[in-house]
Amino acid sequence: MTRNKIVTFGEIMLRMTRPDKQRITQGSEWLGLFGGSEANVAVSLAMLGDEVEYVTRLPRNKIGDACRNEIRKYNVGTDFIAYGGDRLGLYYYEESAALRGSSIVYDREDSSLTMMQKGMIDWKAAFADAKLFHWSGISCALSEGAASATREAIETAGEMELVVSCDINHRANLWKYGADAHDVLMPMVAQSDIVFGTAGEWQLITGLKAPDFKAISSDYVLEEGAYLEFFRHAQKILPKAKKMIIALRNTLSANHHLLSGVLYADDRLYTARVYDIDNVLDPMGVGDAFIAAYVHAFSKNGNDNKKCLDFALAASALKNTIPGDFNLVTEEEVEEII
Repeated sequence: MTRNKIVTFGEIMLRMTRPDKQRITQGSEWLGLFGGSEANVAVSLAMLGDEVEYVTRLPRNKIGDACRNEIRKYNVGTDFIAYGGDRLGLYYYEESAALRGSSIVYDREDSSLTMMQKGMIDWKAAFADAKLFHWSGISCALSEGAASATREAIETAGEMELVVSCDINHRANLWKYGADAHDVLMPMVAQSDIVFGTAGEWQLITGLKAPDFKAISSDYVLEEGAYLEFFRHAQKILPKAKKMIIALRNTLSANHHLLSGVLYADDRLYTARVYDIDNVLDPMGVGDAFIAAYVHAFSKNGNDNKKCLDFALAASALKNTIPGDFNLVTEEEVEEII
């Protein structure tokens, strides 16, 4: 059997936003869009041409049906979605504007995925024709049951010799069930072959501080020696990780961001250009776009590390121009930017 499929697992929610950058406390209308980190990765991969299966848990009602249909629209597989629970999680997103930062209010308590338990997904069947499994720390933050289901998936993927991709994805305000984020995530990150995150997320896992990214223009020069030293120490903590990636962003204002990234593999550091984006339309899902494009490039180009990093960063930069959580760009559009 040829194993080409990429599988992602996590919660998808309904994102509610006021039109025209109004505050959450303003207006009388809401715009609703589906999104969530691992679903964003699945849609990005499908747009780039990969065969993708998205695993989650949805309520068996019309909202759940609408959510599933939205994912299917982008040619993402939904055969292993579990059904149960009473509600889909929500989040209310206030868009940033000029000097005002963005704001999020979550409403996901007792959502279908939060109430998930180990054993609800037949992971061996889900991974039967898969080559890579992608997970993120957000699911582990929601509940002990969701963390157990994630751990079960990672262990099964390892037993079946899939490549395991991890987005540390730490959201401090989601950890409410009494567990420590580092203690829960560290054993799972340690079982991952590809580890991705921001500098702060890497510090959470390793206890090591990465160099600061202070770019204010595209000619900023990264501290390559400092990053190399950081990753060499991190490699001792995470010996299984073959690819270690930090996404870099400096926010100058609501619509002016500087983006870059670094990759460590085989004791070598790879750097990329700095993108100066002075008309950010929607920054939600930019990190998801990065790791999705990296997984796509890795699946296609293997160990051409520089090419994979450049592709991932370009796709991430393009996401800033697209409203909503999903990065609706093709491989050809990314290559054109590069």
